[in-house]
Amino acid sequence: MGKISIVGLGPGDYSLISQGALETLNSGSRIYLRTEKHPTLEKLKETIEYTSLDYFYDNEDDFESVYNKISEFIIEASKESDIVYAVPGHPRVAEKTVTIIENIAKLENIDVESIPSMSFVDAMFNYLKIDPANGFKLLDAFEIENSYIDTNTSMIITQIYDQFIASNVKLKLLEYYDYDQEVCIVNGAGVKNLESKKYVKLYELDRSENLFNYLTSLYIPKSSKKMYNTVHDLEMIMDTLRGPSGCDWDKKQTHESLKKYIIEEAYELCQAIDNDDLDEMIEELGDVLLQVIFHCQIGQEQGSFDLKEVTNSICNKLIHRHPHVFKNVELDMNKFERTWEELKKEEKGETTVTEGLRRIPKNLPALTKSEKVQHKAALVGFDWDDISHVFKKIEEEYQELLDECKAGNIKYIKEELGDLLFSVVNLSRFLSIDPEESLNSTINKFINRFEFIEQSAIQLHKNLEDMTLEEMDELWEKAKLK
Repeated sequence: MGKISIVGLGPGDYSLISQGALETLNSGSRIYLRTEKHPTLEKLKETIEYTSLDYFYDNEDDFESVYNKISEFIIEASKESDIVYAVPGHPRVAEKTVTIIENIAKLENIDVESIPSMSFVDAMFNYLKIDPANGFKLLDAFEIENSYIDTNTSMIITQIYDQFIASNVKLKLLEYYDYDQEVCIVNGAGVKNLESKKYVKLYELDRSENLFNYLTSLYIPKSSKKMYNTVHDLEMIMDTLRGPSGCDWDKKQTHESLKKYIIEEAYELCQAIDNDDLDEMIEELGDVLLQVIFHCQIGQEQGSFDLKEVTNSICNKLIHRHPHVFKNVELDMNKFERTWEELKKEEKGETTVTEGLRRIPKNLPALTKSEKVQHKAALVGFDWDDISHVFKKIEEEYQELLDECKAGNIKYIKEELGDLLFSVVNLSRFLSIDPEESLNSTINKFINRFEFIEQSAIQLHKNLEDMTLEEMDELWEKAKLK
């Protein structure tokens, strides 16, 4: 079993390779380069022999596969003898293969030594004449899609090889910065005669006249304009509102006092969706999100829970309820709803269907609650086989209501009316029609027709109160033709 010596080749200028790195390269061990696309190789070729691993880039479909394959190759090569693995810059700065190699080597008891040289980050700050002590974040262009963008600190983005990558980076950054945010395209930092920098507006980043190659990085200074575009921003605002110098109304709110607002906001969002108004949807979704953050802030102050616990809870729930997605479990998607209910029972520690029925929120609108109760019962087979039975049940309940009305028994009238409504909800379920939406549609239709009657009465210089039912009914029939 050999030893792996990982050498940093510096940012590109031969003078910036450390003495230790040069000595290791000349130690006589076999040398492998992650890539020979590096300016120092022009001079190093005179004194060393090496094997380039650039061919992995041609054989794999993505960079993750490239890095894994190179790392596995280096591990296997070290089992024969001591080897040197050389990478651009500093081995511990934006060098994925080093991390992978060290993790595997630890499991297989392979000795690994890292010999650093100056990183391209040091060279960039030196070239741009900027002190990194004020803080910065280093990102890989190929991982920016899943990265947290913090506009409150400066940032360096590496591996902007071409215009296509620059375009992807620009689109991501425009989600967080103003379109005219100043950025700096840096090429060949730390390489004499190759260094160049160009300050452009963010929207100009991917223009054809800009130069991109394997030595290109992007520097973005701290934004001068605060952008409110993360949940963390909302958390900070809520913390201020509830703080000593905050708003008296916000400070006195409790979980109990806020209950009505989450219901109101949810209904306002539904209305925005019905109106197909995207701007209104954005606003109302923000209001719903505010309620979530509000409750999390109260929970954090009380030491009971915070947003992290809420997020962790819903993430674990989604993963658990989608085993076919996250755990490669084969599911019959035709029975997915039943599987979903079984997983919910497992989470809640329930052993009976009735426990699930009782768990349905009591404050739900009665039509919605009725549909949910019937649906859960139907999942275990308690349901009519044919819609004709549903119609018969409605007729039966209607007749029973008529009988009780004739008898004048108020107690049973209320009960039978409930039975009739419950049966009608069952019909809506069989017809795949949301009973709430259906009834709301009828309510709106009624209002529109009643408006026609009222406006017609005004044109006739009549008061509704003075009109006969026959006159209003005649106008109602006309309204139905509209």
